[in-house]
Amino acid sequence: MHFQENIAGMDCLTTWDSPYRLILQAAMLIPISHYLLGAFFVVLIILYNFFEIHFLEDLFTGFRGQPVHLAFNPSSHVYRVVGYKCKLLHSRYLSTPWICSPHFQTAFLSFFGNSPVTKYRRQLFKLDDGGTLALDWLMHSDAAPDNDAIPRDTKKIIVIVIPGLTSDSNSSYVRHLVSMMAKRGWHVVVANHRGLGGVSITSDCFYNAGWTDDIRKVVDYIHSQYPEAPLFTIGTSIGANMLVKYLGEEGTNVPVIGAAAICCPWDPLLCDRFINRRLVQRFYSKVLALGLKGYAKLHQMVLSRLADWEGISRSRTLRDFDTYATRIVANCATVDTYYRRCCSALYLENVKVPLLCINASDDPICTKEAIPWDECRENRNIILAVTKHGGHLAYFEGIMAKSLWWVRALEEFLFVLHSSPLSQREKQKQMTQVPSSISPQKSSKRIDDAPFVSVKENGLVAANGNGPINKNKFENKISDTEWKSEEARNAKDYPENGELSPGEAEALLDDGNDMGMVPVRRRKLPNHDEFCY
Repeated sequence: MHFQENIAGMDCLTTWDSPYRLILQAAMLIPISHYLLGAFFVVLIILYNFFEIHFLEDLFTGFRGQPVHLAFNPSSHVYRVVGYKCKLLHSRYLSTPWICSPHFQTAFLSFFGNSPVTKYRRQLFKLDDGGTLALDWLMHSDAAPDNDAIPRDTKKIIVIVIPGLTSDSNSSYVRHLVSMMAKRGWHVVVANHRGLGGVSITSDCFYNAGWTDDIRKVVDYIHSQYPEAPLFTIGTSIGANMLVKYLGEEGTNVPVIGAAAICCPWDPLLCDRFINRRLVQRFYSKVLALGLKGYAKLHQMVLSRLADWEGISRSRTLRDFDTYATRIVANCATVDTYYRRCCSALYLENVKVPLLCINASDDPICTKEAIPWDECRENRNIILAVTKHGGHLAYFEGIMAKSLWWVRALEEFLFVLHSSPLSQREKQKQMTQVPSSISPQKSSKRIDDAPFVSVKENGLVAANGNGPINKNKFENKISDTEWKSEEARNAKDYPENGELSPGEAEALLDDGNDMGMVPVRRRKLPNHDEFCY
């Protein structure tokens, strides 16, 4: 009897692990297709978060999009007269549903873009250091006969576009932008960076994120040729960083009515930390490095003399390229020193013209941590618009992804600004201003005039020296930013009807002094001539 009970107890012990065996047996009964389906959903969730897809967010909000967050000074008359009337800045942005990810949007812009066809007319612009820029013009009416002059209407608005790091006039987002501006009836000129747009490097000077001398000379040249034409300037990505830095360096000494900075990195050092933080961001760093290495290879003959060519060849990331090339040519001891010198956020306090800044919080290249909210709120001339989604320079909208939201918002802002009383003050200042970097000699206005070009075997265009080429020369000396003090002016109440006469606008819009106090130079900023000299 006791023997049988012991046997039963031993059976219980031996069957104690049977639940695991039962679970294993039950698991073997589940079809393999169910496991594959489960694995698919797990991978899908991982990828959904990895690529920052927001389709479910858009779905749960009824595809209404997310509101645009604005930052401006409470007493800003630029906002009250211009920004307040811009409907798109006060609406919502909804990305195209089937590319509802900052990475999908950015990749779609790079590989497809749905950009309109543009027909540029090229003007080669010779700089005083021997460098050459390609100015690609898109007129408001390309269909007009005998349309080779640049431009024929000397009073029509001219929009100057400064592209991104390795972008030129043929980049998808640039073509979206210039096409929209030309349809508005404005002339557009894309100032391609040195060595881009199929133009050879003709000097020992390269562009970088803090290089503003080329912008200064292009703007002054165009203003000298068309002094009655209102000028707008638009910078994108690195071009936006250069533009903001230029506006801050010059202060009131800029012949432009208004400006815009789209997807500006603001602080290259923070962006460098960000782009090397996660796997997906490191991918962008490698892609940008590949583009820069391709750029360097085109100009190897020049760059190999000025930088570490072996290091450039080994570069795998954007920081590597900047270490072995950019910071050396820019005369910086370390790459972090170069990044700090290029920080455009330091110059916002001295921006004196109406400036619209647009950034996306999910920008995979320019981190939202660098967005200067407080600096933009301090300056009465700046309006900052930040969207939750949009990617880097993408902002595709609509089912077919045929348009970019930021292009439409920018076009509306510039149109309202040009039509506002505030622009009258800038126009009067522009008409009486003498560009400091332009020589008194008159430059040619036609594409057919100098400098003539020759095409090399590698397809690059090189400028040939000739007699008339001196018409595009500049004087070597560029005046530094002038810091002027003025008496504090008391703020006046804004009219109830929301309208200002030109005289009232003149009195109300100050020169960037946001709190009604005498302007003070709070810190010494890097001079624009510290680079590439």
